[in-house]
Amino acid sequence: MKAGTGRAVFLDRDGVLNRSVVRDGKPYPPASAAEMELLPDAERSLQRLKEEGFRLLVVTNQPDVARGTQTTAEVEAIHDRMRAVLPVDEFLVCYHDDSAQCECRKPKPGLLLEAARRHGLELKDCFLIGDRWRDIDAAHAAGCQAVWIDYQYRERGPSRPAEARVSSLEEAAGFIVAAARGNRP
Repeated sequence: MKAGTGRAVFLDRDGVLNRSVVRDGKPYPPASAAEMELLPDAERSLQRLKEEGFRLLVVTNQPDVARGTQTTAEVEAIHDRMRAVLPVDEFLVCYHDDSAQCECRKPKPGLLLEAARRHGLELKDCFLIGDRWRDIDAAHAAGCQAVWIDYQYRERGPSRPAEARVSSLEEAAGFIVAAARGNRP
């Protein structure tokens, strides 16, 4: 299957595509585009998924905007830097904090459901790669297959196990490619 046939890989941003800032065992986004550091396997891994015919859609919570510690413009500057290097089809962002109780903030599936409507996706044929419980729970709530990059953060785990638990984006991409070809590792 090629792009446009209803398959996508949803990608969390921080910790999946770029290095998270980890303090006290918890991950945080970079404060600016200048601070953003792509993970070494990001470009290669995304290109592999693209060649396999997947749309690549970033779905990211950025609550620091609602909290007043980051601006929408700075988040978009980070995305512009990523777009210059990575073959991402679209960035979908929730700028809310938990207190907003919106449908787009992961672990709720709103961003994934919106992307499915926009791109004509069959969610059962899609994957989500994330590094936090919120990502994995959102994937399951939307009916996607989840791949968890487990960095052993000091926070709770997903409500139910991901289809794969890996240690890198490259390993996640390998799992997805094998699964798409009918060869689950």
